[in-house]
Amino acid sequence: MTTEPTPPAGDAPPPGPARRRGPLRAGERVQLTDAKGRQYTVVLTHDGYFQSQRGSFHHRELIGAEDGTVLTTATGHQLLALRPLLSDYVLSMPRGAAVIYPKDAAQVVQMGDIYPGARVVEAGVGSGGLAMSLLSAIGERGHLLSVERRADFAEIAVANVESWFGGPHPAWEVVVGDLAEVLPARAGPATVDRVVLDMLAPWENLAAVAEALVPGGLVLAYVATTTQLSRFVEDLRGTEQFAEPRAWESMVRTWHLEGLAVRPDHRMIGHTGFLVTARRLAPGMTPPQRTRRPAKGAYAPDGDWAPEDVGERTVADKKVRRVRRDVARRAAMEATGLASGSGAPPAADDGG
Repeated sequence: MTTEPTPPAGDAPPPGPARRRGPLRAGERVQLTDAKGRQYTVVLTHDGYFQSQRGSFHHRELIGAEDGTVLTTATGHQLLALRPLLSDYVLSMPRGAAVIYPKDAAQVVQMGDIYPGARVVEAGVGSGGLAMSLLSAIGERGHLLSVERRADFAEIAVANVESWFGGPHPAWEVVVGDLAEVLPARAGPATVDRVVLDMLAPWENLAAVAEALVPGGLVLAYVATTTQLSRFVEDLRGTEQFAEPRAWESMVRTWHLEGLAVRPDHRMIGHTGFLVTARRLAPGMTPPQRTRRPAKGAYAPDGDWAPEDVGERTVADKKVRRVRRDVARRAAMEATGLASGSGAPPAADDGG
């Protein structure tokens, strides 16, 4: 008869910034990289066991080791163990809805001027990827109101964000509902500094956004297609409550670095979405007259938009239920530092 190991007292990762410093602990995530660059993300547990083509080891061999340890398996292969960066975590965490890529999240924070102490509203929390970047930027003295229509997506987002920060973030509030109804109820007129819209039809909420933003405040929309981009920009101009909008996209290309063979990689992160920003005008002001305007009738008749209209894939309810189970199991592993007897997910999952 075997007994499960008892985690040492005080072994759980501490909350806040301290959880990202010091020796590796049971209950926290570690990213393993082999000699060929393949990456595996594991949650360290006292009774955990990692196995791959590059060898295997017990998690306890890493628990207590320093961040950046190189471990040699019994087969002679080396694995580099590091705490994942936020960009690594976002791309490997359980998710129901698609996440905003780290390259776009960085643009949102910088070009949206998300600063410490800012009052920010996020519409469309998805799996929580962007919320983590926004919370890191505003700090504990700011406030982030995340509005999500689907309760199951909100549940997954909360689990992912709390896993990253080691518990509830004091500046974060999550509300399930429609932005047009939630924003007037939660934020008074001219009380919000920044609004980030990651939704199918962001133009439907421009009236509520304009009322909530302070003069000079900024609205930023993330859309996937040119049709959404055009509709949002023209409807925004039509309100005559915002300065001229700016739109762009970003593409990231990594490089191969080997001696003198320094060249661009064959693959890159190309188009993921368009970003649009516009500043709120002072009350009673109208934007300077533009010299050119699109002809009337340039758009299709108004109507409801569906995800299929812009090529988005619908998320199956079965997948969402599975992800909800996964994040619940992960939370138990992080809290106890144990994998056995808890129905926990496999110790490793491919991805970066």
